[in-house]
Amino acid sequence: MGVTVKPAARRNARHFAIQAIYSWQITKGNVADIEQYFLSGDKFEEEEHQADAPELAAPHTDVAYFRDLFTGVVLNHQELDSKMRPYLSRPLQDLDQMELALLRLAMYEMTKRDDVPYKVVINEAIELAKAFGAEDSHKFVNGVLDKAAPTLRNKK
Repeated sequence: MGVTVKPAARRNARHFAIQAIYSWQITKGNVADIEQYFLSGDKFEEEEHQADAPELAAPHTDVAYFRDLFTGVVLNHQELDSKMRPYLSRPLQDLDQMELALLRLAMYEMTKRDDVPYKVVINEAIELAKAFGAEDSHKFVNGVLDKAAPTLRNKK
């Protein structure tokens, strides 16, 4: 039998991956340095006051999945951007940086992680958009992914 996937650990991996992707997009910093910062357990000042914030450590977080998502999005961002373009209602450069990070993460999972059902990809992206995006980002993200799913996944 295969490895048991813990949904909460994967959710936490996405929680950290979206922040790492956003950080990379804003700073264009070294991927290894950004990854190491997140893996070091250091917290941003605002996170120190959130007792319920997840930890980027096993067993709370699927660290390997975090690494795959973060490095996968960075390495494939141009391909992911071209795959999402047909489903966007505005030019890519007009997207908010968090919306762009959310869509890149979801497009990566939708196109490179066949082990994750497309409905899970969409739902997780919506939840991340509610947590990190602007007020109505989750509606925009949902609309883009809902249009993209049939083509990218053949409704697997």
